[in-house]
Amino acid sequence: MSHNSSSNDVTFPIDGELALRWLTDMVAIDSVNPSLVPGGAGEAVIATYLADVLRSLGMETYVQEAAPGRPNVIGVLRGRQTGRPGARSLMLVSHTDTVSKAGMDIEPLAAKLEGDRVYGRGTVDMKGGIASILAALHALVSSGTQLNGNLIFAGVADEEYASIGVEHLVGPGGWRADAGVITEPTGLDLVVAHKGFAWINADVHGRAAHGSRFEDGVDAITNAGRLLVAYDQYQADVLAGVPTGLTTRPSVHASLIEGGRELSTYPEACRVSFERRTIPGETRATVERELAGLLADCARRYPDFRADAEIFFYREAYEISQDETIVRLLAAATERVTGSPAQYGAASGWMDSAVMGAAGIPTVIFGPSGDGAHAAVEWVSLASVIDAAQVLAQLAAGFCGLARRD
Repeated sequence: MSHNSSSNDVTFPIDGELALRWLTDMVAIDSVNPSLVPGGAGEAVIATYLADVLRSLGMETYVQEAAPGRPNVIGVLRGRQTGRPGARSLMLVSHTDTVSKAGMDIEPLAAKLEGDRVYGRGTVDMKGGIASILAALHALVSSGTQLNGNLIFAGVADEEYASIGVEHLVGPGGWRADAGVITEPTGLDLVVAHKGFAWINADVHGRAAHGSRFEDGVDAITNAGRLLVAYDQYQADVLAGVPTGLTTRPSVHASLIEGGRELSTYPEACRVSFERRTIPGETRATVERELAGLLADCARRYPDFRADAEIFFYREAYEISQDETIVRLLAAATERVTGSPAQYGAASGWMDSAVMGAAGIPTVIFGPSGDGAHAAVEWVSLASVIDAAQVLAQLAAGFCGLARRD
């Protein structure tokens, strides 16, 4: 490490070969999410591996069960001035689960380096981000750097399904920090906003009758079609015109439909499942109001229309101000390392940052470059893994503060 009087002047020796070895080891560990893929290996083995790495770095290490067989792993680099002014704590978070290996055009568990690209399942989503954190931690420890505040690493389970890992991590009585960074792949950009979503079941009711008895039957499937048309029209008339910031506009689509018993019977029931993608500023109540309005409008227009609807799963959209200290310091570190002004962006998908933000931990998404998340060919840029590690090490020095040498 070299430094002068300010943490802004600090650079750290990132060990690229070690980062590649850690990444290769992690890719070789099957950590497919069992909630997505029945029989998936889950996160237990990779949590054990990461705990061993953290202990080798001299960090306080904890393994906690988010659910039976679904562990989080936490490592703490304890600061010298914890709890005192200027000794802020920083939490670096990555998820350890992956999606399915099925259908891949490459060997999923054998990390293969070609040029700057490391191929394999989970390389970009998001074991490359874990490697960046580990390399940053190694650089801080090996250089003898002492921080004022705590630096916390958390490898969490189940991000690809229901995020039980991060909810357990920062839920009531859980871990706390003054700020957080989630190392999802962002191409070294700062992602400061992302969408949320509501999953909706609409149960449309009809009346069963013989197919020849039109005077007795009420067709639930036809009435479900009326709701589909109404929501589609609402999207065109209202959602398409919602002013947006960094995110794209809110949207809705019909995901699943099920109804009817047989050809010769009027269907008494039809269920339509919708996904409503929300933007920062929209809430669960926003979606509930618009849904109630659509149902009421259909009932006014069609006398035999009856339906019930509920949001059965909801995730809040998220946005962090660019004026937050963690954002400003991360942008400055990124500019120092890359030589270019930091770029800000938003994600269309949901991320664990919303859970951390709701727990009072202002969180930014920042990580390496790559492509093919959830796809047949997945890769991460090794150079960007190393650059991200340098940024994170510098961020830790700036945010947590450097302890004075005696």
